[in-house]
This record gives sequence, C-alpha cells and structure tokens, in this order.
Amino acid sequence: MHPDSLLVSALYYLLAAVIAVPLSKKIGLGSILGYLCAGVVLGPHVLAIIDAPEQVLHFAEYGVVLLLFVIGLEMAPSKLWNMRSYVGVIGGGQLLLSAIAIGVGVWWLFSLTIQQSTILGLTLGLSSTAFAIQLMNEEHILASPLGRKGFGILLLQDLAVIPILILVGVFAQASAVSHESVAWYYGIAAVVLVLLMGRFALNPILGIVAATNNREIMTAASLLIVISVAALMEAVGLSMGLGAFLAGILLANSNFRHQLESDIEPFKGVLLGLFFIAVGMMINLELLLSSPLFMILAALSLVVVKVFIIVVILRWRQVSFKESFQLALMLSQGGEFAFVVLSQATQLKLFDVALSDQITLIVGLSMAMTSPLVVLQRKIWHRRSEFVPDQDAYWDSHEPEVIIAGFGRFGQIVGRMLHARHVPFAAMDKDPVHVKFIEQFGNRLFFGDLTRLDLLKSAGVNHAQIIVVAVNDKEESLEIVDLAREQNPNIRIVARAIDRSHAYELCKRNVDNVIRETFASSLEAASDTLEHLGYTEGQALEIANMFRKHDESMLLKSVEHKDNLDELLKLSHKGRLELEQLFDQDSRNSVSS
Repeated sequence: MHPDSLLVSALYYLLAAVIAVPLSKKIGLGSILGYLCAGVVLGPHVLAIIDAPEQVLHFAEYGVVLLLFVIGLEMAPSKLWNMRSYVGVIGGGQLLLSAIAIGVGVWWLFSLTIQQSTILGLTLGLSSTAFAIQLMNEEHILASPLGRKGFGILLLQDLAVIPILILVGVFAQASAVSHESVAWYYGIAAVVLVLLMGRFALNPILGIVAATNNREIMTAASLLIVISVAALMEAVGLSMGLGAFLAGILLANSNFRHQLESDIEPFKGVLLGLFFIAVGMMINLELLLSSPLFMILAALSLVVVKVFIIVVILRWRQVSFKESFQLALMLSQGGEFAFVVLSQATQLKLFDVALSDQITLIVGLSMAMTSPLVVLQRKIWHRRSEFVPDQDAYWDSHEPEVIIAGFGRFGQIVGRMLHARHVPFAAMDKDPVHVKFIEQFGNRLFFGDLTRLDLLKSAGVNHAQIIVVAVNDKEESLEIVDLAREQNPNIRIVARAIDRSHAYELCKRNVDNVIRETFASSLEAASDTLEHLGYTEGQALEIANMFRKHDESMLLKSVEHKDNLDELLKLSHKGRLELEQLFDQDSRNSVSS
C-alpha cells in the first residue's frame, strides 16, 4: 500500500476492529484478542494489506503514552508516595527474579552470551502496561487494592526502562560497536525539566487557555502537553510513557484534571486499539508455522515463569492465592518495550535479525495467550471480580451526594449553605474564575464543559442524590437535566429557571423543583410595597402567597399547551380573570371582617 493512502489504511483498521472485537467479546475472549486477530489478518504475513507494521506500532505507542498520562492524572504525588512499598518491594522483586529466571532460560535455549541473556532477561521480565491495565479494567479490579499492587509492579517496570536502555548502550560500547547514543545526563535533565514544567508552568498555561472558553483549543492544549513531553523523552532515549506519567502526576491536583482526562479519553481509546492491532501485525505466522511447537512452548514458558514469580511475591505479601494468580495472569505477557529494545539492540549488532524475530514472535504470542487465560481463570472460579475500592486507592473513591452544576452567583449561595452545614458536594463550572472560588470550600471540583457526559460521570451523577442545575444558559441547563435524568433516573433535580419559557421546558422534563430566579425576590418586593401602602404584614404575605400558588398552578397548566398559541391565550385570559376574582373575594372578606 502506498504511504499516502492514509484514509484507506484507516478504513481497513476501523473495519477490522469493528468486525473482530465484537466477535471476540461475543465468544468471551475480550477485546484485546480481537484487536490482535485483526492485526494478524491485516499484517504482512496474511493479507499483507499493511506492509510496515513497525511504523504503525511506533505511531500507536502514543496510545500507551496517553494511557499513562491519564493514569498519572488519577494519582496525586501523596498517593504515589503511599504506594512506594508496592513499587519498590513487589515491583522490584518481580523484575529482579523474572530477569534472572528468564535470562538463564534464554541463555540455555538460544546459546547466548551473558550480555545478551541479561538484556533479554530484563526486557522479557517487563509486562505490557497497555495489556495489563486494559485487562484489569475489564475484570473490574483496577481501582481495588489488588489493582494497586498490579499498578505498582507496572510502575517499577516503566521506571526500569531507563537503566535497561543505558545497559544496552553500555554493552554495545563494550562490543566496540560504533553508534550514536544519548548521554545519560540528558535523560536526567529531561526528567527534571518535566518536573519543573509540571510544577510551575502547566497550570498557569492551562488557566490562560481555559479563559478563552474554547473547547477545541483546550483539547489541543491537552494533546500538546502529552505529545511534547513524550517527544522530549524520546529525544533523550527514555520511555515516552514515563514522561507522560510524570506530567500526569504533576497535574493530578490541578483544577483542570477532569477536563484533561475527558479531552484525552477518545484519542487514548482509538490509539490503544491501533496499538493492539499493530502488535498483532508483528506476529510472524510463517516463523510460527516453521516451528510451532517450539514457539508456543517458549511463549507459554515465559507466561508460566512470570506467573509463578508474581504469585510467590504476592503470597509473601499476604495476598490470597486466588487474587495472586488472577493478577499474575494479567501481568504474565511480554511487554511492548521488548520491541523497542530488540530493534535498538539489532541495530547495534547485539542481536542478529533471526533471534530478534523469534523473540518478537514469543512476546506477541504471550500477549495473545494472556486474554484467553484470564477468561479461563474467571470461568474456573465462576465469577468476575467485584472488588470495592478503598479509601487509600489512588482513584477517587468517595462520591458526593450533591452536585452543583454551575458555580456562579446562584450556585455559590447553594454551595455556601451546604458548606456551612458541612455537607460535601461536587461543584462543576467552565469559568476559571469560578473554579478558583470553589477551591476555598475544599470540595471536589470539576472544570470543563458541563454538558459532557464523561465529566458528569466523573462528578458522580450516577450515584448522587441531588443535582442543582444553576448554569446561566438555558440550552445548557436543559441538556444537563436530560443527561442527569438519563444516567440516574432516581436523582432529584433542582434547576434554576432563567425566565418563564425556561421554566416551561424544565417542568416538561419533570424537574423535581424549578426555581425561578427572580420570582421569589419579586414576591418579596411586592409584599414590602403593600406593607408600606398600609397593609399589615400578614395581609401582604397572604396576597403574595395567593399570587404564588395561582401563578405556579397556571405554569403547570401552561406546560400542557406550550406549543398551542390559541390555547395559551385562552388560558392566560382565564387565569387573569381567576386572579381578579380571588383578589376581589379576598378584599370583600377583609372589609367584612
């Protein structure tokens, strides 16, 4: 296929994914295996529709980058510090033991040198972050204590990318191979630069972008941050995902966290799917068919070794055998980083092409095995995991009972009253000025477009008891009401009505309480006027109450005929006569008394 046929290539990717993924999920094998199968079919070893999978894989790696950025957003530095035991002890122990066991294995199988065996041991000891997290998400353990342990292992592995790459360069130099390499201190400088940018620059920049109130520009800024950090890390020879993860961590406490996550999510999903397809393209079926037993047993051995080591470490940390085995299966495959190391090591003449192809196939087969093994494990234990996140998890575990959508002058009064009574709430707004005001209350806040379903879900609309819709825009208000009711039919909706027509629309949607923003204040002003004209306070309040009841009754009746002008005119005339009669009757009663 010609390289300029981008549109046609995209068509094939989407078509293959749309066909393969639903079929795979239908038979209970999960989405990942569907993507892999789609890649195998599209790749150079079957239909040969795509003849350069390495290029596709390099581009699709940005899916992993975006994934790690989103995970970083979910993890504040303090929560990351609380995970240090998982990262250091469990993650470090897993990588060290796996590297030794696998290194000895490949040394024996392939008759390699100590340097080659060390590189392959460390490389194959790494798991696929994209595969593992996707599996943990599908099995509903990502936000659980077990999921934290799994992520701790993956995090240590991502951190290990740096020394492994350095080690490849050292061994290449020892072999007297001439090549260009990036000095180690460039990597350290890049990490420091990312930390400084995240700490001092990103929030002010995002604040300036948010002030434009342009959704597209905010999305562009989100992608710019991630891709810039990834490109910087790649330029100095480090893991792109590590840089994105660091940037995410530094923005975890940002006011714009949820908006960033919402903007990134669609791109992450598409690119991750493309990544899995690209991995499938890398599976060399010709090589597999030439020695199927050896390749399958080698891949299975890799899986078994890693499962055994992870189970032993987790059991040592007092995790049950069932949970240990479940997590170990999800982390048992080789990682995408193996493709990077093999490519670099082959270029540096540390490995020959034949060995590189064999190891690539073994990694690909281990990935393909993972999902069916997890499904089989679930069927054996007869149920999908249903863990409940704990308070120490790096994901937000508390869902507020009240959501305030719009924190302007109307929403602020509601928030202040709730805050005075120590009632927690989640506040949503798209104005950076209002967002800064929310911070003083110490409640959860969400910046972004309030009509986005993903943002409403992040705020907890599926679990909240009450949502107060206090935005200034009528159409936005109605859309929020529709989305909230659709997601949570039992939620109580209290909505601000800008004017009478807006109140009509809210009533038609069966909003529990429609608050007309000027109605109550107008009644108060009318009562005060009557008092100063000689009416008693009780008489003035009674007149105001009579008018309120009548007007609310007329509003509800008008809803039924809102689209019929003739009926509305008749109803208005009738209502005016009824109100006059009520006032006349009340006047006569006052005189007679």
